[in-house]
Amino acid sequence: MQTWGISATILAPTADILRFAAYHLDAGAHRLYIYLDDDNKTAFAALKAHPKIRPTLCDDAWWNGKRPKKHQVRQSRNATHAYKRRADVDWMIHMDVDEFLVSERPVSDILSTLPDSQTIARIRPMEQLAGDGSHFKAFVPNGPGREKTVDALYPTYGNYIKGGFLSHLAGKVFVRTGIEGARIQIHNAFQNDDMLTGPEDTDGIDLAHCHASSWDAWYAAYRYRHTQGSYRPDLAPNRPRDKGGVSMHELLAMIEAEDGTVGLRYFFDEVCADTPALRKRLADFGLLKLANLDLNTTLAKHFPDFTS
Repeated sequence: MQTWGISATILAPTADILRFAAYHLDAGAHRLYIYLDDDNKTAFAALKAHPKIRPTLCDDAWWNGKRPKKHQVRQSRNATHAYKRRADVDWMIHMDVDEFLVSERPVSDILSTLPDSQTIARIRPMEQLAGDGSHFKAFVPNGPGREKTVDALYPTYGNYIKGGFLSHLAGKVFVRTGIEGARIQIHNAFQNDDMLTGPEDTDGIDLAHCHASSWDAWYAAYRYRHTQGSYRPDLAPNRPRDKGGVSMHELLAMIEAEDGTVGLRYFFDEVCADTPALRKRLADFGLLKLANLDLNTTLAKHFPDFTS
């Protein structure tokens, strides 16, 4: 039986941190390495009390007075630190607080079927629709039909959205532990300077990404994401520029410049909102997925003192 663990660098309300932890404990994680990106002593105490969780407060002392400015750098450094700790598990994966592993079979069973020579297991994302939280758009594999499919799903904006997702398509990777010189980045892993490679997806496991749970939540995070996060200026366009490609940063900036918040809401409603019309379009292409994360139930099971 292959054991697995998660590393995560998290800046979020205590309840969200504990929901993330509780869900994955219930899913079979043997160890959680959670790096708290602020001085959240309440979350630290709750996490520390659980035998399968190893929390770290990433204060000034943790960074030796040299805290990296970019959160992506902090995430990568912490993920590599977790990987290099005593090997309590056979596989490690770096994830964010709004990502959840979904599988019909136990994750450990699926990992146990992988050949010994396989060093990574890539888990592709499915992106949550903004509604009751149970409907997700599936990953559209790269290929000649992807652009046509996305254009049909999103008549106004599909031409500008890579794979139809607002956030990443790369997913996250499980990395087999014990690899000398391993370095973990957000979506990939390296041994020294060589990227570890393997199959481009892992059958039976999805990465449920709750990137936009509601309009209010999305808009509250929009400004930060547009300047420093998943829509930041330095990310590549959805397709080559000579074929009309623009980056998500540029697309949203154009929408906002032309129509302000109303335009952003129109964009959100077409791409993110859990509507019968979008569910039907996704279902017609075999791209509608269902998952009941039931986060409050697992929170009550593992952290009953924090159940509202």
